[in-house]
Amino acid sequence: MQETLTPPAFSNATSPYSDLVENQRKFFKTGKTKSLAFRKEQLQNLKAGLKKYESKFVQALYEDLHKPEMEAYATELDVSVEEINHVIENLGSWMEPEPVATPLFFQPGRSVTIHEPHGVSVIIGPWNYPIKNLIGPLIGALCAGNTAVIKPSEISPATSKVMSDMLADMFTPEYVTCVEGGVAETTELLKERFDYLLFTGGTEIGRIIYQAAAKHLTPVTLELGGKSPTVVDEKSDLKIATKRIVWAKFLNTGQTCIAPDHIYVHNSKKVEFIALAKKYIGEFWADGQASKDLGRIISDRHFDRISKMITGDVVIGGDTDAATKYISPTVIDNVTPEHPAMQEEIFGPIMPVIGFDSIDEVIGNISSGEKPLALYVFSNSSKTKKRFVNETSSGVVLFNDLIVHAGHAGLPFGGIGNSGIGAYNGKIGFETFSHKKPVMYRSTFGDVAQKYPPYTKGKMSFIRFAI
Repeated sequence: MQETLTPPAFSNATSPYSDLVENQRKFFKTGKTKSLAFRKEQLQNLKAGLKKYESKFVQALYEDLHKPEMEAYATELDVSVEEINHVIENLGSWMEPEPVATPLFFQPGRSVTIHEPHGVSVIIGPWNYPIKNLIGPLIGALCAGNTAVIKPSEISPATSKVMSDMLADMFTPEYVTCVEGGVAETTELLKERFDYLLFTGGTEIGRIIYQAAAKHLTPVTLELGGKSPTVVDEKSDLKIATKRIVWAKFLNTGQTCIAPDHIYVHNSKKVEFIALAKKYIGEFWADGQASKDLGRIISDRHFDRISKMITGDVVIGGDTDAATKYISPTVIDNVTPEHPAMQEEIFGPIMPVIGFDSIDEVIGNISSGEKPLALYVFSNSSKTKKRFVNETSSGVVLFNDLIVHAGHAGLPFGGIGNSGIGAYNGKIGFETFSHKKPVMYRSTFGDVAQKYPPYTKGKMSFIRFAI
Protein backbone atom coordinates (compact mmCIF):
# COMPACT_ATOMS: atom_id res chain seq x y z
CA MET A 1 0.00 0.00 0.00
CA GLN A 2 1.46 3.36 -1.01
CA GLU A 3 0.73 6.77 0.49
CA THR A 4 -0.12 8.36 -2.87
CA LEU A 5 -0.08 7.12 -6.42
CA THR A 6 -1.19 8.39 -9.81
CA PRO A 7 -1.93 6.15 -12.77
CA PRO A 8 0.90 6.13 -15.33
CA ALA A 9 0.22 7.55 -18.76
CA PHE A 10 -0.28 4.86 -21.37
CA SER A 11 2.64 4.81 -23.79
CA ASN A 12 5.18 2.47 -25.30
CA ALA A 13 7.98 4.13 -23.35
CA THR A 14 10.24 1.79 -21.43
CA SER A 15 10.71 1.93 -17.68
CA PRO A 16 13.78 1.10 -15.57
CA TYR A 17 12.20 -2.32 -15.14
CA SER A 18 11.77 -3.19 -18.83
CA ASP A 19 14.80 -5.48 -18.92
CA LEU A 20 13.76 -7.17 -15.69
CA VAL A 21 10.28 -7.96 -17.01
CA GLU A 22 11.60 -8.99 -20.42
CA ASN A 23 14.10 -11.39 -18.82
CA GLN A 24 11.29 -12.98 -16.83
CA ARG A 25 9.19 -13.28 -19.97
CA LYS A 26 12.04 -15.00 -21.81
CA PHE A 27 12.54 -17.41 -18.93
CA PHE A 28 8.82 -18.20 -18.79
CA LYS A 29 8.79 -18.97 -22.51
CA THR A 30 11.41 -21.67 -22.00
CA GLY A 31 8.63 -23.72 -20.39
CA LYS A 32 10.79 -24.59 -17.39
CA THR A 33 8.28 -23.26 -14.85
CA LYS A 34 5.51 -25.59 -16.01
CA SER A 35 6.62 -28.97 -14.71
CA LEU A 36 5.32 -30.29 -11.39
CA ALA A 37 8.85 -31.11 -10.25
CA PHE A 38 10.07 -27.55 -10.86
CA ARG A 39 7.10 -25.98 -9.10
CA LYS A 40 7.50 -28.19 -6.04
CA GLU A 41 11.24 -27.54 -5.92
CA GLN A 42 10.69 -23.77 -5.93
CA LEU A 43 8.02 -23.97 -3.23
CA GLN A 44 10.49 -25.93 -1.12
CA ASN A 45 13.04 -23.16 -1.76
CA LEU A 46 10.52 -20.58 -0.59
CA LYS A 47 9.84 -22.56 2.58
CA ALA A 48 13.57 -22.93 3.20
CA GLY A 49 14.00 -19.17 2.75
CA LEU A 50 11.30 -18.39 5.30
CA LYS A 51 13.01 -20.69 7.79
CA LYS A 52 16.48 -19.35 7.05
CA TYR A 53 15.42 -15.71 7.47
CA GLU A 54 12.94 -16.38 10.27
CA SER A 55 14.74 -14.47 13.04
CA LYS A 56 15.46 -11.53 10.72
CA PHE A 57 11.80 -11.33 9.77
CA VAL A 58 10.75 -11.36 13.43
CA GLN A 59 13.14 -8.51 14.19
CA ALA A 60 12.05 -6.54 11.12
CA LEU A 61 8.36 -6.88 12.04
CA TYR A 62 9.20 -5.50 15.47
CA GLU A 63 11.07 -2.57 13.95
CA ASP A 64 8.23 -1.72 11.57
CA LEU A 65 5.17 -2.47 13.67
CA HIS A 66 6.36 -3.38 17.16
CA LYS A 67 4.71 -6.71 16.29
CA PRO A 68 4.88 -9.24 19.14
CA GLU A 69 6.89 -12.37 18.42
CA MET A 70 3.80 -14.57 18.88
CA GLU A 71 1.91 -12.60 16.23
CA ALA A 72 4.94 -12.67 13.92
CA TYR A 73 4.88 -16.46 13.90
CA ALA A 74 1.13 -17.09 14.15
CA THR A 75 -0.08 -14.54 11.58
CA GLU A 76 2.90 -14.23 9.24
CA LEU A 77 5.57 -16.93 9.22
CA ASP A 78 4.09 -20.24 10.41
CA VAL A 79 0.82 -19.78 8.54
CA SER A 80 2.80 -19.16 5.33
CA VAL A 81 4.90 -22.29 5.82
CA GLU A 82 1.79 -24.39 6.44
CA GLU A 83 0.18 -23.09 3.27
CA ILE A 84 3.29 -24.10 1.31
CA ASN A 85 3.05 -27.60 2.82
CA HIS A 86 -0.62 -27.82 1.88
CA VAL A 87 0.07 -26.74 -1.70
CA ILE A 88 3.01 -29.10 -2.20
CA GLU A 89 0.89 -32.01 -0.95
CA ASN A 90 -2.01 -31.29 -3.30
CA LEU A 91 -0.44 -29.61 -6.34
CA GLY A 92 -0.14 -32.78 -8.42
CA SER A 93 -3.88 -33.42 -8.30
CA TRP A 94 -4.70 -29.76 -8.98
CA MET A 95 -2.61 -29.83 -12.15
CA GLU A 96 -4.39 -32.86 -13.59
CA PRO A 97 -6.67 -32.14 -16.58
CA GLU A 98 -10.30 -32.00 -15.49
CA PRO A 99 -12.63 -34.14 -17.66
CA VAL A 100 -15.75 -32.46 -19.06
CA ALA A 101 -18.68 -34.43 -20.49
CA THR A 102 -18.77 -34.23 -24.30
CA PRO A 103 -22.26 -34.00 -25.86
CA LEU A 104 -23.39 -36.64 -28.34
CA PHE A 105 -23.30 -34.16 -31.22
CA PHE A 106 -19.51 -33.81 -30.76
CA GLN A 107 -18.79 -37.52 -30.59
CA PRO A 108 -16.45 -39.16 -31.10
CA GLY A 109 -14.54 -36.70 -28.98
CA ARG A 110 -13.15 -35.90 -25.57
CA SER A 111 -13.12 -32.63 -23.57
CA VAL A 112 -11.00 -31.42 -20.64
CA THR A 113 -9.94 -28.21 -18.99
CA ILE A 114 -6.34 -27.56 -18.02
CA HIS A 115 -4.77 -24.89 -15.84
CA GLU A 116 -2.02 -23.04 -17.66
CA PRO A 117 0.06 -20.25 -16.06
CA HIS A 118 -0.57 -16.66 -17.11
CA GLY A 119 3.13 -15.83 -17.44
CA VAL A 120 4.88 -12.91 -15.72
CA SER A 121 3.03 -11.84 -12.58
CA VAL A 122 3.47 -8.83 -10.32
CA ILE A 123 2.45 -8.85 -6.65
CA ILE A 124 2.18 -5.53 -4.80
CA GLY A 125 1.97 -6.02 -1.06
CA PRO A 126 0.80 -4.07 2.00
CA TRP A 127 2.59 -2.93 5.12
CA ASN A 128 0.30 -4.36 7.81
CA TYR A 129 1.05 -8.05 7.12
CA PRO A 130 4.16 -7.55 4.97
CA ILE A 131 5.10 -11.24 4.93
CA LYS A 132 1.81 -13.18 4.80
CA ASN A 133 0.17 -10.87 2.25
CA LEU A 134 3.15 -11.14 -0.10
CA ILE A 135 4.06 -14.77 0.42
CA GLY A 136 0.45 -15.99 0.14
CA PRO A 137 -0.01 -14.61 -3.38
CA LEU A 138 3.55 -15.65 -4.29
CA ILE A 139 2.68 -19.24 -3.37
CA GLY A 140 -0.25 -19.03 -5.77
CA ALA A 141 1.86 -17.56 -8.55
CA LEU A 142 4.64 -20.14 -8.27
CA CYS A 143 2.46 -23.20 -7.82
CA ALA A 144 0.55 -22.16 -10.96
CA GLY A 145 3.82 -22.00 -12.93
CA ASN A 146 4.34 -18.23 -13.27
CA THR A 147 7.34 -16.03 -12.73
CA ALA A 148 6.91 -13.20 -10.21
CA VAL A 149 7.98 -9.62 -9.54
CA ILE A 150 7.41 -8.75 -5.88
CA LYS A 151 6.87 -5.18 -4.68
CA PRO A 152 6.81 -4.85 -0.86
CA SER A 153 5.47 -1.72 0.79
CA GLU A 154 7.95 1.04 1.48
CA ILE A 155 5.99 1.88 4.65
CA SER A 156 7.39 -1.26 6.33
CA PRO A 157 11.03 -0.79 5.21
CA ALA A 158 12.73 -3.24 7.56
CA THR A 159 10.56 -6.15 6.46
CA SER A 160 10.83 -5.05 2.84
CA LYS A 161 14.62 -5.27 3.06
CA VAL A 162 14.59 -8.78 4.58
CA MET A 163 12.06 -9.91 1.95
CA SER A 164 14.29 -8.59 -0.81
CA ASP A 165 17.36 -10.29 0.67
CA MET A 166 15.55 -13.61 1.07
CA LEU A 167 14.16 -13.69 -2.46
CA ALA A 168 17.55 -12.74 -3.94
CA ASP A 169 19.16 -15.53 -1.93
CA MET A 170 16.66 -18.24 -2.86
CA PHE A 171 15.75 -17.44 -6.49
CA THR A 172 17.27 -16.22 -9.73
CA PRO A 173 15.93 -12.79 -10.79
CA GLU A 174 14.52 -14.06 -14.09
CA TYR A 175 12.21 -16.28 -12.01
CA VAL A 176 11.44 -14.30 -8.83
CA THR A 177 12.72 -10.85 -8.01
CA CYS A 178 11.93 -8.08 -5.56
CA VAL A 179 11.60 -4.38 -6.39
CA GLU A 180 11.94 -2.09 -3.38
CA GLY A 181 11.03 1.57 -3.25
CA GLY A 182 8.09 3.91 -2.98
CA VAL A 183 5.56 5.65 -5.19
CA ALA A 184 8.03 6.46 -7.96
CA GLU A 185 9.18 2.86 -8.28
CA THR A 186 5.63 1.50 -8.21
CA THR A 187 4.55 3.99 -10.87
CA GLU A 188 7.39 2.95 -13.16
CA LEU A 189 6.71 -0.73 -12.53
CA LEU A 190 3.07 -0.29 -13.53
CA LYS A 191 4.15 0.97 -16.96
CA GLU A 192 5.24 -2.55 -17.79
CA ARG A 193 2.94 -5.14 -19.28
CA PHE A 194 2.38 -8.03 -16.91
CA ASP A 195 0.30 -11.13 -17.50
CA TYR A 196 -1.28 -11.01 -14.04
CA LEU A 197 -1.39 -8.47 -11.22
CA LEU A 198 -2.35 -8.90 -7.58
CA PHE A 199 -2.55 -5.92 -5.25
CA THR A 200 -3.29 -5.78 -1.54
CA GLY A 201 -4.00 -2.41 0.02
CA GLY A 202 -6.53 0.39 0.30
CA THR A 203 -9.54 0.86 -1.96
CA GLU A 204 -8.46 4.23 -3.38
CA ILE A 205 -5.01 2.97 -4.34
CA GLY A 206 -6.70 -0.14 -5.71
CA ARG A 207 -8.67 2.02 -8.16
CA ILE A 208 -5.42 3.50 -9.47
CA ILE A 209 -3.79 0.07 -9.76
CA TYR A 210 -6.84 -1.14 -11.68
CA GLN A 211 -6.58 1.78 -14.12
CA ALA A 212 -2.91 1.02 -14.75
CA ALA A 213 -3.65 -2.68 -15.35
CA ALA A 214 -6.52 -1.82 -17.70
CA LYS A 215 -4.16 0.00 -20.07
CA HIS A 216 -2.55 -3.37 -20.82
CA LEU A 217 -5.75 -5.43 -20.29
CA THR A 218 -3.90 -7.20 -17.48
CA PRO A 219 -6.19 -9.40 -15.37
CA VAL A 220 -6.16 -8.47 -11.69
CA THR A 221 -6.94 -9.58 -8.19
CA LEU A 222 -7.48 -6.67 -5.79
CA GLU A 223 -7.46 -7.40 -2.06
CA LEU A 224 -8.80 -4.21 -0.52
CA GLY A 225 -10.63 -3.53 2.73
CA GLY A 226 -13.53 -1.61 4.18
CA LYS A 227 -15.51 -1.45 7.38
CA SER A 228 -16.12 -5.04 8.47
CA PRO A 229 -19.05 -5.09 10.93
CA THR A 230 -19.52 -7.44 13.86
CA VAL A 231 -22.92 -8.30 15.31
CA VAL A 232 -23.57 -9.62 18.84
CA ASP A 233 -27.20 -10.61 19.36
CA GLU A 234 -29.08 -11.29 22.58
CA LYS A 235 -28.76 -15.08 22.12
CA SER A 236 -24.97 -15.20 21.81
CA ASP A 237 -22.46 -16.49 24.37
CA LEU A 238 -21.44 -13.02 25.47
CA LYS A 239 -18.24 -13.94 27.33
CA ILE A 240 -16.82 -15.91 24.41
CA ALA A 241 -18.00 -13.30 21.92
CA THR A 242 -16.42 -10.40 23.79
CA LYS A 243 -13.15 -12.24 24.41
CA ARG A 244 -12.77 -13.13 20.75
CA ILE A 245 -13.77 -9.66 19.56
CA VAL A 246 -11.22 -7.97 21.85
CA TRP A 247 -8.47 -10.29 20.61
CA ALA A 248 -9.33 -9.85 16.94
CA LYS A 249 -9.92 -6.09 17.13
CA PHE A 250 -6.57 -5.28 18.72
CA LEU A 251 -4.49 -7.94 16.95
CA ASN A 252 -1.67 -6.13 15.14
CA THR A 253 -2.95 -2.99 16.90
CA GLY A 254 -6.09 -3.09 14.80
CA GLN A 255 -4.10 -2.79 11.57
CA THR A 256 -5.77 -5.78 9.93
CA CYS A 257 -7.92 -5.57 6.81
CA ILE A 258 -10.32 -8.19 8.20
CA ALA A 259 -10.40 -6.76 11.72
CA PRO A 260 -13.84 -6.17 13.25
CA ASP A 261 -14.29 -2.49 12.45
CA HIS A 262 -17.37 -1.58 14.49
CA ILE A 263 -19.54 -3.66 16.81
CA TYR A 264 -23.33 -3.88 16.82
CA VAL A 265 -24.42 -5.11 20.26
CA HIS A 266 -28.01 -5.82 21.29
CA ASN A 267 -29.05 -3.13 23.74
CA SER A 268 -29.94 -5.74 26.37
CA LYS A 269 -26.29 -6.89 26.35
CA LYS A 270 -24.39 -3.66 25.70
CA VAL A 271 -23.56 -2.69 29.30
CA GLU A 272 -22.28 -6.18 30.05
CA PHE A 273 -20.36 -6.28 26.75
CA ILE A 274 -18.45 -3.09 27.62
CA ALA A 275 -17.70 -4.37 31.12
CA LEU A 276 -16.35 -7.63 29.70
CA ALA A 277 -14.32 -5.75 27.07
CA LYS A 278 -12.69 -3.73 29.85
CA LYS A 279 -11.95 -6.93 31.74
CA TYR A 280 -10.31 -8.70 28.81
CA ILE A 281 -8.33 -5.66 27.68
CA GLY A 282 -6.97 -5.45 31.22
CA GLU A 283 -6.06 -9.13 31.22
CA PHE A 284 -4.47 -9.21 27.79
CA TRP A 285 -2.43 -5.98 28.06
CA ALA A 286 -2.12 -5.44 31.79
CA ASP A 287 1.07 -3.38 31.43
CA GLY A 288 -0.56 -0.88 29.10
CA GLN A 289 2.00 1.00 27.04
CA ALA A 290 4.81 -1.13 28.48
CA SER A 291 3.22 -4.36 27.25
CA LYS A 292 5.36 -6.38 24.87
CA ASP A 293 2.20 -7.85 23.37
CA LEU A 294 0.80 -4.63 21.93
CA GLY A 295 2.14 -3.19 18.69
CA ARG A 296 2.41 0.38 17.47
CA ILE A 297 0.87 2.38 14.64
CA ILE A 298 2.93 2.12 11.46
CA SER A 299 3.50 5.83 10.74
CA ASP A 300 2.95 9.35 12.03
CA ARG A 301 0.37 9.98 9.34
CA HIS A 302 -1.73 7.01 10.40
CA PHE A 303 -1.24 7.88 14.08
CA ASP A 304 -2.62 11.37 13.48
CA ARG A 305 -5.52 10.02 11.40
CA ILE A 306 -6.56 7.46 14.02
CA SER A 307 -6.08 9.79 16.99
CA LYS A 308 -8.69 12.17 15.57
CA MET A 309 -11.27 9.39 15.88
CA ILE A 310 -10.90 9.29 19.68
CA THR A 311 -13.84 11.49 20.55
CA GLY A 312 -17.31 11.13 21.98
CA ASP A 313 -18.25 8.63 24.70
CA VAL A 314 -14.81 7.06 25.30
CA VAL A 315 -15.44 4.36 27.92
CA ILE A 316 -12.14 2.44 27.72
CA GLY A 317 -8.64 3.65 26.85
CA GLY A 318 -8.12 6.70 24.70
CA ASP A 319 -4.45 7.15 25.65
CA THR A 320 -1.97 8.21 22.99
CA ASP A 321 1.76 8.92 22.71
CA ALA A 322 2.85 10.53 19.46
CA ALA A 323 6.55 9.97 20.17
CA THR A 324 6.17 6.19 20.11
CA LYS A 325 3.02 6.06 17.92
CA TYR A 326 1.17 4.33 20.77
CA ILE A 327 -2.61 4.24 20.96
CA SER A 328 -4.16 2.22 23.74
CA PRO A 329 -7.02 -0.23 23.07
CA THR A 330 -9.96 2.14 22.98
CA VAL A 331 -13.72 1.55 23.16
CA ILE A 332 -16.22 4.27 22.25
CA ASP A 333 -19.89 3.81 23.18
CA ASN A 334 -23.05 5.25 21.62
CA VAL A 335 -21.41 5.80 18.24
CA THR A 336 -23.59 7.35 15.54
CA PRO A 337 -23.15 7.25 11.74
CA GLU A 338 -21.74 10.80 11.92
CA HIS A 339 -18.89 9.85 14.28
CA PRO A 340 -15.37 10.26 12.77
CA ALA A 341 -14.69 6.55 13.29
CA MET A 342 -17.61 5.69 11.01
CA GLN A 343 -16.42 7.77 8.05
CA GLU A 344 -13.64 5.44 6.90
CA GLU A 345 -11.98 2.12 7.68
CA ILE A 346 -10.46 2.59 11.13
CA PHE A 347 -7.38 0.38 10.72
CA GLY A 348 -6.35 1.02 14.30
CA PRO A 349 -7.12 0.08 17.94
CA ILE A 350 -10.48 1.85 18.23
CA MET A 351 -13.69 -0.11 18.81
CA PRO A 352 -16.94 1.79 18.15
CA VAL A 353 -19.96 0.20 19.85
CA ILE A 354 -23.46 0.64 18.42
CA GLY A 355 -26.55 -0.56 20.24
CA PHE A 356 -29.50 -2.12 18.41
CA ASP A 357 -32.90 -3.59 19.19
CA SER A 358 -33.74 -5.41 15.97
CA ILE A 359 -31.76 -7.57 13.56
CA ASP A 360 -33.76 -5.86 10.81
CA GLU A 361 -32.06 -2.53 11.47
CA VAL A 362 -28.60 -4.11 11.53
CA ILE A 363 -29.15 -5.93 8.25
CA GLY A 364 -30.55 -2.72 6.79
CA ASN A 365 -27.49 -0.72 7.86
CA ILE A 366 -25.05 -3.30 6.49
CA SER A 367 -26.91 -3.69 3.21
CA SER A 368 -27.14 0.06 2.64
CA GLY A 369 -23.37 0.55 2.77
CA GLU A 370 -20.43 -0.76 0.76
CA LYS A 371 -19.99 -4.53 0.79
CA PRO A 372 -17.50 -5.41 3.56
CA LEU A 373 -14.51 -7.68 3.28
CA ALA A 374 -15.76 -9.65 6.29
CA LEU A 375 -18.96 -9.90 8.32
CA TYR A 376 -18.88 -11.45 11.77
CA VAL A 377 -22.01 -12.57 13.61
CA PHE A 378 -22.22 -13.94 17.14
CA SER A 379 -25.50 -15.77 17.54
CA ASN A 380 -26.87 -19.17 18.47
CA SER A 381 -30.01 -18.64 16.42
CA SER A 382 -30.20 -20.67 13.20
CA LYS A 383 -32.80 -18.25 11.86
CA THR A 384 -30.50 -15.26 12.44
CA LYS A 385 -27.55 -17.00 10.80
CA LYS A 386 -29.65 -17.86 7.77
CA ARG A 387 -30.80 -14.25 7.44
CA PHE A 388 -27.25 -12.88 7.42
CA VAL A 389 -26.17 -15.44 4.82
CA ASN A 390 -29.13 -14.71 2.54
CA GLU A 391 -29.77 -10.99 3.11
CA THR A 392 -26.26 -9.50 3.18
CA SER A 393 -23.29 -9.53 0.81
CA SER A 394 -19.66 -9.62 1.96
CA GLY A 395 -16.32 -11.23 1.20
CA VAL A 396 -16.94 -13.79 3.96
CA VAL A 397 -19.47 -14.45 6.70
CA LEU A 398 -18.04 -16.00 9.86
CA PHE A 399 -20.23 -17.04 12.77
CA ASN A 400 -19.09 -16.99 16.40
CA ASP A 401 -15.45 -16.16 15.63
CA LEU A 402 -13.33 -13.62 13.79
CA ILE A 403 -10.31 -13.50 11.43
CA VAL A 404 -9.48 -17.23 11.69
CA HIS A 405 -10.94 -17.99 8.25
CA ALA A 406 -7.86 -16.36 6.69
CA GLY A 407 -5.79 -19.32 7.87
CA HIS A 408 -8.10 -21.89 6.25
CA ALA A 409 -6.26 -22.95 3.09
CA GLY A 410 -9.42 -24.50 1.66
CA LEU A 411 -11.42 -21.26 1.71
CA PRO A 412 -10.99 -18.39 -0.76
CA PHE A 413 -9.73 -15.15 0.74
CA GLY A 414 -11.07 -12.09 -1.05
CA GLY A 415 -13.64 -9.34 -1.17
CA ILE A 416 -16.57 -8.17 -3.24
CA GLY A 417 -17.42 -4.73 -4.60
CA ASN A 418 -15.38 -2.03 -2.87
CA SER A 419 -13.64 -4.64 -0.72
CA GLY A 420 -11.96 -6.39 -3.62
CA ILE A 421 -11.97 -8.42 -6.81
CA GLY A 422 -11.02 -12.08 -6.90
CA ALA A 423 -9.42 -14.25 -4.23
CA TYR A 424 -6.46 -16.45 -3.36
CA ASN A 425 -5.45 -19.04 -0.73
CA GLY A 426 -4.54 -22.69 -1.28
CA LYS A 427 -6.18 -24.15 -4.38
CA ILE A 428 -7.97 -20.84 -5.05
CA GLY A 429 -4.55 -19.18 -5.36
CA PHE A 430 -3.50 -21.83 -7.87
CA GLU A 431 -6.66 -21.15 -9.89
CA THR A 432 -6.32 -17.37 -9.60
CA PHE A 433 -2.86 -17.40 -11.16
CA SER A 434 -3.92 -19.88 -13.87
CA HIS A 435 -5.94 -19.63 -17.06
CA LYS A 436 -8.49 -22.41 -17.14
CA LYS A 437 -8.10 -23.48 -20.75
CA PRO A 438 -10.65 -25.71 -22.47
CA VAL A 439 -9.18 -28.44 -24.66
CA MET A 440 -11.32 -30.52 -27.01
CA TYR A 441 -10.14 -33.59 -28.93
CA ARG A 442 -12.13 -34.63 -32.02
CA SER A 443 -11.76 -37.59 -34.31
CA THR A 444 -11.69 -37.40 -38.10
CA PHE A 445 -13.94 -40.45 -38.09
CA GLY A 446 -17.70 -39.97 -38.47
CA ASP A 447 -17.95 -36.47 -39.96
CA VAL A 448 -21.45 -34.92 -39.88
CA ALA A 449 -22.28 -34.11 -43.51
CA GLN A 450 -25.37 -32.07 -42.61
CA LYS A 451 -23.34 -29.22 -41.05
CA TYR A 452 -21.89 -28.16 -44.41
CA PRO A 453 -23.54 -25.84 -46.99
CA PRO A 454 -25.67 -25.70 -48.94
CA TYR A 455 -28.17 -25.54 -46.03
CA THR A 456 -31.29 -27.40 -47.09
CA LYS A 457 -34.40 -27.66 -44.94
CA GLY A 458 -33.58 -31.28 -44.29
CA LYS A 459 -30.09 -30.45 -43.07
CA MET A 460 -31.41 -27.66 -40.86
CA SER A 461 -34.00 -29.96 -39.30
CA PHE A 462 -31.33 -32.55 -38.56
CA ILE A 463 -28.87 -30.05 -37.04
CA ARG A 464 -31.53 -28.44 -34.86
CA PHE A 465 -32.67 -31.84 -33.68
CA ALA A 466 -29.09 -32.93 -32.96
CA ILE A 467 -28.26 -29.74 -31.04
